[in-house]
Amino acid sequence: MEEKVTKLVEWLREQVKTAQANGLIVGISGGIDSAVVAHLIKRAFPDNSLGVIMPCKSNPKDEEDALKVVESSGIDSITIDLTETHEKLFTQIKDKLKEQNKWNEQAVKMGDANTRARLRMTTLYAVANNFGYLVTGTDNAAEWHTGYFTKYGDGGVDLVPLVHFTKGEVRELAKTLGVPDEVIHKAPSAGLWEGQTDENEMGTTYDMIDKYLKGEEVPEYDRQIIENMHKRSEHKRRLAAAPPKF
Repeated sequence: MEEKVTKLVEWLREQVKTAQANGLIVGISGGIDSAVVAHLIKRAFPDNSLGVIMPCKSNPKDEEDALKVVESSGIDSITIDLTETHEKLFTQIKDKLKEQNKWNEQAVKMGDANTRARLRMTTLYAVANNFGYLVTGTDNAAEWHTGYFTKYGDGGVDLVPLVHFTKGEVRELAKTLGVPDEVIHKAPSAGLWEGQTDENEMGTTYDMIDKYLKGEEVPEYDRQIIENMHKRSEHKRRLAAAPPKF
């Protein structure tokens, strides 16, 4: 894993050089994936990397864990609380939907969660523009394959260094990099709502997705979930669709 870390760091430096950028930025959520990326970009650019913590109706424990990642990596960081911004924006959206009798409770709940992710990415790019940094994504192979990310949210980034690493491999990277144990063993969650976890929402586990991606046997139930998620999310892995030139 140390060899892979070295190659990732070299790759990150090459991407910044090619883009004629100044460094790298990442949103630090308090989860393992962003923790690994924070450590990687700090190694790649000790003096030109930044972590941004962006609470948005978040569990306070997530911010505590994010600060532990900042401490363990030594990365420069800022905190921008998006709770009030999100509340103002989404209250207006909900009010207009209710006025038009277009209210769909479940759909609005997901729209709320996706808006948080898109506000965070908007914030990252605003800060990145100030420094001339590239925005570094945190999606791993399991998330990328199943589409478990928000289009133009956490999926709207310049670089995806972990996209070929399974969740299990990300854990090994985290141990090699010195990510705090409590972050490594924390139940994966996007923090979308109280008690939400990735695996409960997906209906399968990262271990099952990892096995599937490695070509190993998985139960039929899990295989169908994984393949259905991949098919439904195909649009997320592509640029905006365009018609042929007439």
